[in-house]
Amino acid sequence: MTVLLLAGTGEARRIAWGLTDTSVKVVASLAGATRHPEPLPVPTRIGGFGGEDGFRTYLAENKITAVLDATHPFAHHITNRSARVCADLGLPYALVVRPKWEAETGDNWTSIATPQDTARHIPDTATVFLATGRQTLPDYANLEGRRVLARMIDPPTEPFPFEGGEFVIGRPPFRQSSEEALFKALGVTHLVVKNAGGKGGRAKLDAARALGLPVLLLDRPKLPDTVHVTSVQEALLWVASQ
Repeated sequence: MTVLLLAGTGEARRIAWGLTDTSVKVVASLAGATRHPEPLPVPTRIGGFGGEDGFRTYLAENKITAVLDATHPFAHHITNRSARVCADLGLPYALVVRPKWEAETGDNWTSIATPQDTARHIPDTATVFLATGRQTLPDYANLEGRRVLARMIDPPTEPFPFEGGEFVIGRPPFRQSSEEALFKALGVTHLVVKNAGGKGGRAKLDAARALGLPVLLLDRPKLPDTVHVTSVQEALLWVASQ
């Protein structure tokens, strides 16, 4: 049995470690969005597959017998392609679905369906902390005219895609105290995030609550109709069942 683990999240890392104690052969795949990702304890390939045809070829050439998708909740292009190809090939496939964040007492959250909905909730004088990822920045171009701050793990190689934008460099994990200090120092008035869920990104939301900042949460894309597991333990049990 050879499992392809589509990785890039904390859950994927814990799954990889969990599978090292089994007889299952595992190959992890990282998209390559981060220049120096932390190494995984299993053989790892980095970079895209070359589209759907390339993905099919990889599965066949490497005799993959099951695919476990533990990519980011917003990596919908990868997830939809992987689910579709596996269904077509009759290959076992499961998607790790991280629970969404839920508002708590003191939170001032507004859900939005698309990035284009953001600007109508944020005044022109705002300083916006845009925590939605480098690749999605052009989608928020209607925030132009406001001061927009976007955090990146690696230093940028290209200019900000619209006027008024600035990059902030930082590498996780982040703590609530450090997020509060950062938001205060930068004069942040609004926070925009994807509803990715998980513990890793929760600190900025807790900081926003403590500071009384409004938060816009982008809803998740629709998930494919396939096997869903909601925890690392469920994912390991699914692999064992194959």
